Amino acid sequence: MPGELRGPLGGIMWRRRCEQRPVGPRRRDGDRVRAYGRRRAGRRFLAGRLPEEALAYFERKYEGLVVEIGLLEKRVKTTDLSSKDAQTAIGHLREQVDAHHAVGDLDALRARLDKLVELVDARREERKAQRAKQSDEARHAKEALVVEAEGLAQSDQWRAAGERLRALVDTWKGLPRLDRKSDDELWHRFSHARSAFSKRRKQHFAQLDAQREDARQAKERLVAEAEALSNSTDWGQTAARYRELMSDWKAAGRAQREHEDDLWNRFRGAQDVFFAARSSVFAERDAEQTENLKLKEELAGEAEKLLPITDLKAARAAFRAINERWEAIGHVPRDARPKVEGRMHTVERALQEAEESEWRRTNPEARARAAGLTGQLQAAVDKLKGQIEQARAQGNSARADKLERELEGRQALLDQALKGLHEFGG
Repeated sequence: MPGELRGPLGGIMWRRRCEQRPVGPRRRDGDRVRAYGRRRAGRRFLAGRLPEEALAYFERKYEGLVVEIGLLEKRVKTTDLSSKDAQTAIGHLREQVDAHHAVGDLDALRARLDKLVELVDARREERKAQRAKQSDEARHAKEALVVEAEGLAQSDQWRAAGERLRALVDTWKGLPRLDRKSDDELWHRFSHARSAFSKRRKQHFAQLDAQREDARQAKERLVAEAEALSNSTDWGQTAARYRELMSDWKAAGRAQREHEDDLWNRFRGAQDVFFAARSSVFAERDAEQTENLKLKEELAGEAEKLLPITDLKAARAAFRAINERWEAIGHVPRDARPKVEGRMHTVERALQEAEESEWRRTNPEARARAAGLTGQLQAAVDKLKGQIEQARAQGNSARADKLERELEGRQALLDQALKGLHEFGG
């Protein structure tokens, strides 16, 4: 059938028919479409040529259409060729096919073009759906950006929030546009949030600048006082004042960056001058106190040799002489003072106890009181013993036991009184 002719095979079959019929393609129904040999241009082209040469020319035209349609199919399937451009190309090829300037299965080419139209329409709908999906995704993405920006507008994290807002702007620019109304509404909210944040940030830093100016003035005053105190030799009082100035410095807050470091260097420099001078003086004093400590340790050892006290009068005189030398030496390092002074206090307490013991022993009034108390207790003990013997003779064991318990208590008091009286030499 003529509708099945294609390529070299079609050329052979057409050449067989050319021997009996005029050269030209036919429809599937067998009617001749056009006899190219009768056209003027065709006659010029075919004049003096063999039928095989004429057929070869139209076969090449057909094969060219096949190639062009194949390329277009590939472009439609594998590239992002727009539907408009694809339809234009299809229309151009369809005109060439309908012009019948080729020998081959033109109906098959028309069928391929029809399928290509369906494919382009399907791709157009697919792209339309994809664009709708992308638009919906872009809408949700922009709405999320707007919500986040509106949240950041109330943030006090100025640096982090500012950087995040700038990142949101870059993200917004990378998203596709929506319809004008929706896009403008979302952008208005987004822009308003950024403006609100910028306004709050400017107000904050304006207030911060005012606070830093107040801090600068306060620190200028602190620096002036610190520099005035730097040459003081009142070490304790001035050191305490410097600590107060440091507390005031911290409470004043930070000044402007261009002033803060300079003020701090002056403030710290004034303190360094004072404390360096004090350290130098204290170093000399520490060396002197270390030598004093050695001397006092020797005196403490000498005082400890007075123990135990056997001759109170001699020990008292020796300790008085040692203490006079102790007082003349001067201060020792603070951390060593408790230990070395404790050694001297131990000897001093032993002397005091010895003096108290001697006084109690030699005090006549105390001795008389001790003797009277001892006599009273002795009489009470003797009386109880007699009562106990009488109760047992009468067979009153309960009374005798009670009196014996009372006797034990009185006997203990008597023993203690006798011991005290013995200390008085009685």
